[in-house]
Parts: sequence; structure tokens; C-alpha cells
Amino acid sequence: MIKKAILGTLAGIIMFSAVPVSAQGIGHTFFMRGSIVGADKDGTIVCIGKADGAKVGQTLEVYRVVQRPGPPKGNVAPFLRQRIGQVTIDHIFDDHFAHVSIKEGRPAKNDIVELRKK
Repeated sequence: MIKKAILGTLAGIIMFSAVPVSAQGIGHTFFMRGSIVGADKDGTIVCIGKADGAKVGQTLEVYRVVQRPGPPKGNVAPFLRQRIGQVTIDHIFDDHFAHVSIKEGRPAKNDIVELRKK
């Protein structure tokens, strides 16, 4: 009986400690964050929002994942990130999404966006 109580308490603690991840949603946290998710009549929408610290006016670098040519060699990853261009945040919808304008290049759906590091 005591063992069940201890296990129940530990399970509760673990669940409550994971609240920040679940508050954003598992899809946002692990799969979509930092990617171009689509477009609307006004332009491109990215999966970066208030929860990620996004601010209007920030410039984001855009990368596309491409496969390395030739057969894999040793411990070298078979994919690499190729810089495609830049976008600027115009409007933040909520914690998860923002509207951007293309500053440079030809970004496409599923490309990766990251805050430009100075």
C-alpha cells in the first residue's frame, strides 16, 4: 500500500514538472517549432511565437535540410543544413505562430527558421 502511494506521488511530481512542455503542446515543442508551416493571403507563417521569445522586427535565418551527395562516410551526418535566406517577423499571432516577410531567398514550407546570432 505504501509502495503504491509513493509511486503515485512520484508520478504526480513528474507530470507537474513537465507542465512547460505540455503548455506549448508536444507538436510545437518537438516537431514544428522553428519551421515554416505554410502561408496565408498575407504571406508566410512560421512556428515561432511568444513562447519562444519572438519579437516583431527580428530577422531569422532560413535553412533547408539537404542530403549530402555520395555514400555516407564514417560519423558524418548524411544530411546538412543549407542556408536559403532570411525572413523578418511582422506579426506574432500567439505563443506558437508568427507571420514573416521574406527578406532574402526563396524559403518554402518545412524549411527551418532560426534567430540570427550576432
